[in-house]
Amino acid sequence: MDAFKLAFEIGQPSSCRCDAIMPLPFEGTNMTVVPGENLDETVALAALSQDVYDPERADQECCERVVINISGLRFETQLKTLAQFPATLLGDPRKRMRFFDPLRNEYFFDRNRPSFDAILYYYQSGGRLRRPVNVPVDIFMEEIKFYELGEEVIENFKEDEGFIKEEERPLPENEFQRQVWLLFEYPESSGPARGIAIVSVLVILISIVIFCLETLPEFREDGKMYEEHLAFNGTASSKKPNPFTDPFFIVETLCIIWFSFELLVRFLACPSKPAFFKNIMNTIDIVAIIPYFITLGLELAEHQGNSQQAMSLAILRVIRLVRVFRIFKLSRHSKGLQILGKTLQATPVTFC
Repeated sequence: MDAFKLAFEIGQPSSCRCDAIMPLPFEGTNMTVVPGENLDETVALAALSQDVYDPERADQECCERVVINISGLRFETQLKTLAQFPATLLGDPRKRMRFFDPLRNEYFFDRNRPSFDAILYYYQSGGRLRRPVNVPVDIFMEEIKFYELGEEVIENFKEDEGFIKEEERPLPENEFQRQVWLLFEYPESSGPARGIAIVSVLVILISIVIFCLETLPEFREDGKMYEEHLAFNGTASSKKPNPFTDPFFIVETLCIIWFSFELLVRFLACPSKPAFFKNIMNTIDIVAIIPYFITLGLELAEHQGNSQQAMSLAILRVIRLVRVFRIFKLSRHSKGLQILGKTLQATPVTFC
């Protein structure tokens, strides 16, 4: 007692050691008493908050178990399992510290419960992530971002789910070419670009409708009678209707003029000519307009008497089938058709 008084009088702080006193639950409350032997995680988090790092304690923590509460559903795992990915929310003690409940000695997350099965398995399996079938893609994507699994995991998840990977496409160095390229290649870049995209879609739809209407008998009576007579006699005694005055041919010509103009402008403004021809969409555009010019050449040659009519008729029938590819021009403006194209490209086609 004398020593304590002397220390107090001369301004020296006295030191005393107190054992941890655990709070007792009040009557009628639902409070969890944390046993003294389970306070290691709380002590570790307090040490981390003070930027104190003890290697021996870190090794000890990795062998301990941790309880994670997801909206009332408890999961239990080891700290060393979470420590495999230290850059994530659960793997970094400093990041997950703000979700720790010291009274219950657990981490609490008010998140989607079915998704956490896959999130925890990501840590347990060393990096394998699979979306549960009962969880929508958008919700599971939000959970991946919340737990900070990383951009690489997000990209791999999108690829597994069939999302189209956005490739970085270079822009032309010339300012005028860049503006033209954005106008015809990126509909979302501006209002005029969106208008050109709408016009392009309308022209494609008109071309497809014309292609379908040409096959109807009520619209092709004269041509059908001529083809039947030619196939029966092998001669062209009956007069063939002039295709250049056909309304279908006129509308088709207007559509081809737009397709050719669009293709030529994109070719002149593209940043790389070799990459332009390697693009499957540009190949489809070329294939879509080639049948028209072949048909036009055959019609002109036939009117000049430089080719056999039966041979021209057979070639025209084949070319009409090639025009079916014109529908794939819509895939430039449709994500669904792009996914269909990727599926057909990845799936081997078997013909019976």
